[in-house]
Amino acid sequence: MSVALPILLDIEASGFGRGSYPIEVGIARGDGSTCAFLIQPLDEWTHWDPKAELLHGIQRDRLVQEGYPVGQVARWLNDELGQAGKAYSDSWGYDNTWLSLLFHHAGMLPHFRLEALRILLSEAQQAAWSDTKEAIIAECGIHRHRAGEDARLLQLTYQRTQDLNL
Repeated sequence: MSVALPILLDIEASGFGRGSYPIEVGIARGDGSTCAFLIQPLDEWTHWDPKAELLHGIQRDRLVQEGYPVGQVARWLNDELGQAGKAYSDSWGYDNTWLSLLFHHAGMLPHFRLEALRILLSEAQQAAWSDTKEAIIAECGIHRHRAGEDARLLQLTYQRTQDLNL
């Protein structure tokens, strides 16, 4: 019998700090499958940090053309995460802020809580986290700073460091 993994959520954004907004949200489900959506920026979402674009590689024009409306992304998140009731993030402070902004502009409330991943981690897991994550990146060829891939990377790192608790 396999135990379900925690659901991980990751958000890529237009930058950091005041004026930034979510541009991509991804989740790694309890079964290890992933899904991610680009988010169409609202007219008032104008902040764009070229340094952030260098990290995630997503151009604003692509969001306008290929992104999904905020309401559709919020409904998808509620559909995906409502039954589980919670998801975890390694950057809770940022991701929770961007998630709140998304739901506010969608005129909806989230049907789940976002919690900090660190509350699930033992001291041994925390100590081994960085090295384990880098090893998984090298082994799997994961493309960093894309929401779905980053969520899965966190989940794989969690899974591998779980062995340290035995």
